[in-house]
Amino acid sequence: MHIRGDHAELVVGGRLDVRSAADARTALHTAVDDGVGDLVLDLSELDSWDATGLGVIMGVHRRAGRCGRRLVLRGVPPQMQRLLVATRLHRILAIEGGIGVESLPRV
Repeated sequence: MHIRGDHAELVVGGRLDVRSAADARTALHTAVDDGVGDLVLDLSELDSWDATGLGVIMGVHRRAGRCGRRLVLRGVPPQMQRLLVATRLHRILAIEGGIGVESLPRV
């Protein structure tokens, strides 16, 4: 997993899973704490995430809200969009451009 960017926009790539969760959580929480306004998380380079990775994203979402910020997801890959829809988290998280539920292939 790699994260690059600053306190306003970060690109997350590789795998966001149980092995990378602690490092990702630290980097993302630092970005939330050090910035103002929206924190954009570009996931277009993310290969996969598991339940732990999704938990990291939700934790950052909650932390951003407590800091008066908003977490915005950008470039969410289709397979991850399906997971957000299945868990109904697409209704909670801010997703740039939204998710066209009707256009997602059925699994």
